[in-house]
Amino acid sequence: MMKNTNVALVHLTSDDREQFILDNQWAFKYGAIMEFGERDDHIDDDGEIISRATIENCIDDPSNETYRIMIDGRKVGGVILKIDKETHHNHLELLFVSPDEQSKGIGYRAWQSVEALHPKTEVWETCTPYFEKRNIHFYVNKCGFHIDQFWCEYFQPEHEMPEDKKHDRDEGPDKMFRFVKVMK
Repeated sequence: MMKNTNVALVHLTSDDREQFILDNQWAFKYGAIMEFGERDDHIDDDGEIISRATIENCIDDPSNETYRIMIDGRKVGGVILKIDKETHHNHLELLFVSPDEQSKGIGYRAWQSVEALHPKTEVWETCTPYFEKRNIHFYVNKCGFHIDQFWCEYFQPEHEMPEDKKHDRDEGPDKMFRFVKVMK
């Protein structure tokens, strides 16, 4: 455990974009492989849980902030945030820690840094695939989120899901938990 190691969030640079995408894909794919093995039907035709297009769309969205998670100058993960400066209802688009750096408290310290960056946030929201037990534990037991919805074939939302939250059945898992953390 690296409890006394400082975690820094550093804005993604254009020369690190490609490696960020690859690192993100590997972190998500690693979780699926650990749960299901190489035979996993959650992996898309390109062999990924999360597509390049999804990550690129998140990076390129002008309302998003993209950071590298750094420790002692080493890139150990990343985070993408959607910040709504009017409603202060913000969304954690992606958070990943490199598989060889997991279980060291890095993700939690990165999340604390995210909260410190946006102290006006009233609500945080995120989602994760149903099989990502580590993520579910992390968001609920470490970060204080609550499971708000389970998106699956039986889910009938009161309102139409936002277009960017509709899950494309051709990419990744079709069952997701949505988490909410009320700050104020």
